[in-house]
Amino acid sequence: MSILIKNVQLDGEIVDILMEGNLIKKIGRNLSEIAAQIINGQNKAILPGLVNSHTHAAMTLLRGYADDLSLKQWLKEKIWPAEARLTKEDIYWGSKLACLEMIKSGTTCFCDMYWEPQATIKAVEEMGLRAFIGLLLIDFDQRGQKKFVAEQYEKLKSNLNQRITLTLGPHSIYTVNQENLLWAKRFASENNLLIQMHLSETQEEVDSCFKQHRLRPVEYLANFDFLGPEIIFAHAIWLNEKEIELLAKTGSSVVYNPTSNMKLASGILAYQRLKNAGVNILLGTDGVSSNNNLDLFEEMKFAALLQKVTQFDPTILPVKECFNLATFNASQTLKLPLGKIQEGNLADLILIDIKQPELVPNYNSLSNLIYAGGGSCVDTVICDGQVLMENRIVKGEEEIIEKCQEISQKL
Repeated sequence: MSILIKNVQLDGEIVDILMEGNLIKKIGRNLSEIAAQIINGQNKAILPGLVNSHTHAAMTLLRGYADDLSLKQWLKEKIWPAEARLTKEDIYWGSKLACLEMIKSGTTCFCDMYWEPQATIKAVEEMGLRAFIGLLLIDFDQRGQKKFVAEQYEKLKSNLNQRITLTLGPHSIYTVNQENLLWAKRFASENNLLIQMHLSETQEEVDSCFKQHRLRPVEYLANFDFLGPEIIFAHAIWLNEKEIELLAKTGSSVVYNPTSNMKLASGILAYQRLKNAGVNILLGTDGVSSNNNLDLFEEMKFAALLQKVTQFDPTILPVKECFNLATFNASQTLKLPLGKIQEGNLADLILIDIKQPELVPNYNSLSNLIYAGGGSCVDTVICDGQVLMENRIVKGEEEIIEKCQEISQKL
């Protein structure tokens, strides 16, 4: 399959972009190559597809269900009991709804951690996105036991779509004991897997860890060599200088989840300190139940504004740097040729309708998108060289919405 986008705006210039298979083949002016599909890029700007580095896709089914609660109460009294009632079929449809929402707002790749990963995988395969699917490891549920996780991995790995990568997902230090964390580290190393994990999301988590181990969370993990470049830590809010140095030294990555952190009053990521130390910082929405959407452009706005107001510095996290959190920075951790539009990179691209009123006048297109626009300005989405949305139409979206409405009423 080949696609030629004609007369599209790239970094302020009008160019043509040719894709062959799942790669960007050629970028130039007035390309004459023959392609199976031609897209008119007039009045459109092209950007790399966004990467949501931390979410729980099927939690779309719990959007608005348990708002305005503390994290502990939210999890124990509302979310975990509701999740226990979700069937594999529910998770499949909830994941399809998440994929639909991400496509509509310009996300082409996401990192997920949830129950019934085979259901999420099926949804991702059908919707056409790229995903890193975490096999959830957790002590208190049979589905999260290491034996079950290992069996899942062996069952799933041989029949994966090329767009899908398996990872391990130990939930947190307060739900996974040291023995199982050590197993996860060994298993990931043996199978060359990334690890996704929640860490230092609340002050209570830090206090509990110190009380139990006389170490703060990052120190505790470093004590048995758990840290490393294959680790992606979501949240990582409550860190001291020593912990930040340990993350930087080991090449561990951190995912900034500003909206979820604000909504649950968890705290504020020490962005500048992490950046100055050399930690790679990514961007994620977290699950819809604590956000409550999957729009990464909106997440960028909150990410930037939260840092500016808390540090009393309007120069912190400027728009290009903010955009990189959801594009180039993610590509570095995920080790995929994403995040930049250049020949040889994966054809994960989005077209922005620059004639939207909130994007006019166009002094700075990224500034417009992050501070004034949002996911609704995305017109076309291409992932792995396949068109998933054009003119804001996604195949099958009505069925997905209707089915998820039915499931929510049952829940």
